Amino acid sequence: MSDTAAISQVVLKERQARDRGWFDQEARCFHEDSRVRVSWFDGPGAEFVRRSRDLFAEGVRPTHRMSPPVVHVGGDRAVVEAPAEITVLHDFAGVRAYVVGYVRLLYRLLQRDAWKITFFDCIYERDTLVPVVHGEQVDIDPAILARFRQPYRYLGYHLYDAGSVVRDDLFGDDRPHEVEALYREAFAWMRRTDGE
Repeated sequence: MSDTAAISQVVLKERQARDRGWFDQEARCFHEDSRVRVSWFDGPGAEFVRRSRDLFAEGVRPTHRMSPPVVHVGGDRAVVEAPAEITVLHDFAGVRAYVVGYVRLLYRLLQRDAWKITFFDCIYERDTLVPVVHGEQVDIDPAILARFRQPYRYLGYHLYDAGSVVRDDLFGDDRPHEVEALYREAFAWMRRTDGE
């Protein structure tokens, strides 16, 4: 199998495992010293998998529709960008609705014994909120909604409604300079040859 194919499979299997509750498979996708930065979590990959397992057991089960990943390989390092659609079902005061977020998942992988994820970031583009039953109205508090940035406004509202804290420092297309800096950092990391 080529490096590009192997790397693509790691990224896709990590998301498949997250959606299906196959957390042993998900754990095998991360290096021990990995870091994950997404809307609800910032920390080590192993802790991300553990927290994902806990949320899955509580019934929080988002789904990820992945677009084909684009893989850049530099020796034993790789950068992968994969557009994705994340769907979360949530009950807003008795009205069930889908929060649908459109994102770019940015992975950095390192080949030690095998290709595994060492950094995983999410770049938020936009999101929507759609009632499960057409015609039902989701009662949204505009003052609370206004607290959240445009790329993840409804995701933020959903997390707030679920009792989570939503950070304001997430990567999003409304802050293009920060996103460009993230890409520069990722590709500079890929070109490094000092073994760190």
